[in-house]
Amino acid sequence: MSARETSPLKQTPLHALHLARGAKMVPFAGYDMPVQYTAGVLKEHLHTRKEAGLFDVSHMGQLVLKAKSGKVGDAALALEKLVPQDIVSIAPGRQRYAQFTNDDGGLLDDLMVANFGDHLFLVVNAACKAEDEAHLRAHLSDACEIVSLADRALIALQGPKAESALAKLCPDVSSMKFMDAGPRRLSDIDCFVSRSGYTGEDGFEISVPADKAEALVSALLDNPDVLPIGLGARDSLRLEAGLCLYGHDIDTTTTPVEGALEWSVQKIRRSGGARAGGFPGADKILAQFADGAARRRVGLKPDGRAPVREGAALFADPTSTEPIGKVTSGGFGPSLNAPVAMGYLPTTLSAVGTTVFAEVRGQRLPLKVAATPFVPNTYKR
Repeated sequence: MSARETSPLKQTPLHALHLARGAKMVPFAGYDMPVQYTAGVLKEHLHTRKEAGLFDVSHMGQLVLKAKSGKVGDAALALEKLVPQDIVSIAPGRQRYAQFTNDDGGLLDDLMVANFGDHLFLVVNAACKAEDEAHLRAHLSDACEIVSLADRALIALQGPKAESALAKLCPDVSSMKFMDAGPRRLSDIDCFVSRSGYTGEDGFEISVPADKAEALVSALLDNPDVLPIGLGARDSLRLEAGLCLYGHDIDTTTTPVEGALEWSVQKIRRSGGARAGGFPGADKILAQFADGAARRRVGLKPDGRAPVREGAALFADPTSTEPIGKVTSGGFGPSLNAPVAMGYLPTTLSAVGTTVFAEVRGQRLPLKVAATPFVPNTYKR
């Protein structure tokens, strides 16, 4: 048993609030986290799609990357040594999705990068945050200061009424567009706010000092349009949005091309671009941009009502013995009132409308390759 498995669970600054709200708590990424509240996963999911849901994502990592030269452009150039994205062109007050890659083109983690004018602000996954910080220090310490913001909480407010709820505390947020990011003052609390999230809905992520987090969350939950939402609905919302969950849909063995994340790699970092390559695994990743990859992440819709879960083997037909891929995320989509899934298939079988079969409890269930997102996103662009 690893040291991580025997370590006591950590608590976010909102732990007492979760318990007071009747949350069912479960271990997740080393933290004691709410999986659902008294409303239940189904109602929490549908409430977020219709009104506004509030998520505690304080277990995620928050980091500052600041160039020793004092120039944010130097920090951006340094970070481009570790990610295939165009970081240099992120304008002040804007944010971009990125991935740390390894030498084989696999993904060490995915992250958000914001330009705060004189430094970069990074949000990374909870399970990877220690390794991510060590990775940054090992490769960028000569050029940059790396600061862990472990004294801050992180919350997400998502849904069509997120803007009106947050604007009651800070009217300025109404002028923000998708992926705008920067300091804002909410209820007299200095926060970092981005117009982003991971549900497919319009909304915001808010970094707040840990000792002010409960006051801010309580102020938001005083609004009857806002409900607290647990991990269960967070997962079904992001699955309907067709968004990757690190460690499930993408990991150290999947490249951005295999993961259908080509859109996240700008032309300037691809072959022929002004700053092409120069990141770990560039040779393999850029070759896949040119020639394609042998496999690809796809959306999947089971023909029946039975959900097809993570780990289910995929087959080309009802009788073949050799699997051709596997499901990496799957469950019931409450907004669609139908099961949905994502998984990897040979690229030759990845066209929308292709029928494949998943093995579930000894039965072969038909699924069709489907376009994602399963539920259209509502980002304010």
